[in-house]
Amino acid sequence: MPDMQITPPFGYKSIAPLRRDQKVRLPAPDEVPQFARKLNAIPISFTEFAPVAHDYPIVFTSGDGGKTFAIVAVLGLTEGENLFLEGDTWAKKVYCPAYVRRYPFCMAKVTLDKVEQQNRLICVETEYADEGAVETLFDAQGQPVEKWKAFERLITEYEADLERAYEMCAILADYALLEPFSMQATLNQGGAMQLTGMHRVAEPRLEALNAAQLKNLLKKGILSRLYVHLLSLDRFAWLLDRRTARAA
Repeated sequence: MPDMQITPPFGYKSIAPLRRDQKVRLPAPDEVPQFARKLNAIPISFTEFAPVAHDYPIVFTSGDGGKTFAIVAVLGLTEGENLFLEGDTWAKKVYCPAYVRRYPFCMAKVTLDKVEQQNRLICVETEYADEGAVETLFDAQGQPVEKWKAFERLITEYEADLERAYEMCAILADYALLEPFSMQATLNQGGAMQLTGMHRVAEPRLEALNAAQLKNLLKKGILSRLYVHLLSLDRFAWLLDRRTARAA
């Protein structure tokens, strides 16, 4: 028997490849998965910049001291705070990131006999495919039903879009365009807070790029997203307003 290992994405507990004969439990409309209810930042993809920037600050984070980066939307001003959670659902009239909307499904990397496979598998959170699951995603002939077609399109398109986000982050790291920054706020009810661990584009470094580098950013659609990111930082003020309103 080959040794197969599947790496679940952040926030997922245990995942398994989705089978055509499997029944699943689909979340209720706008239901927020448990892991996202206590997140103050969530990954976003390449094409999400415009809708995300309308509601959230977009920042870059690094878990390895600035060698590699990820793009996230900031959801709250302290650890474990999601200011866009209203009960069990996402706040109305704000964009809900695709990372949340694709749950409980995902595309996962598979390691077979310690070799990472090129193709990824569509997987499902195992607790959503237990004995109580009732939704059928494929008909008797093994063809996808309409409900599943929409989910599958979201999952596969999002995965390809994430790859573009990874490429963008690799280029920004290569060009040394990102700088660390923190946000400080004084609360109306007294006290102060500081949000750290974030990176942003350093505009002077952007202006210092050579023609070939600028052309590459422009050709890959990255340059416009850098300005969307910079403009989105104004949304920190809105986060503070949401926090103040919630406290009141």
